[in-house]
Amino acid sequence: MTYKCVSIALATAFFSTLCASAPSSAQAGRCSMRSGAGNYGFTLTGVVILPTGAVPIAAVGRATVDADGGVSGTESRTVGGGFAEETLAGTFVVNPDCTGTITLKFYESGQLVRTSTLATVTDDDSKEIRMVQKSLVLPNGASVPVVITVEARKIFSRDQED
Repeated sequence: MTYKCVSIALATAFFSTLCASAPSSAQAGRCSMRSGAGNYGFTLTGVVILPTGAVPIAAVGRATVDADGGVSGTESRTVGGGFAEETLAGTFVVNPDCTGTITLKFYESGQLVRTSTLATVTDDDSKEIRMVQKSLVLPNGASVPVVITVEARKIFSRDQED
C-alpha cells in the first residue's frame, strides 16, 4: 500500500468515526419547555430611548420557569439611577430549534409598570437563555424603544429545590 492510500484510508476512518459519534440532526439542537424548566439568575443591561436621549438600564433578578411555560420572579433594577424592586410574571414559549419568546409583566408594589417581550435562544444544554428585548409597552399602551439584552443561567435544577 502506498503512502497516499494509507493517508486516504486513515482520513476515511477518522471521518467515519467522527460522523458515527455525532448526534443525529433530529437530536441536535432539540429544546423543550421540560428541558428549560428551572430556576434562573439573570442580568439585564441596555438603554431605554426617551425623547431626551438614551437612559442606561441594568438589573439582576431571579425567575422560575415551569414546564408549562409559566414564568415568575423578582427583579432589582435601576433606570438612569432610579432604583426599584419589581415582581414579574408571564409566559415562555420555546421551539425545538431552541429559539423562543418570553412575554413578561412587571409590577412595582402590585401596580403594572410595563410589559416586555423578548426573543430568546436557549443554549448550553438548556442551562442558559440569551435574550434581546423586542418591545416594551407601558400600561397606557405607549411603546418605548429599547436596546436591552438579558443573560439567564440556571442556578439549580428543580430536583434540588427541597
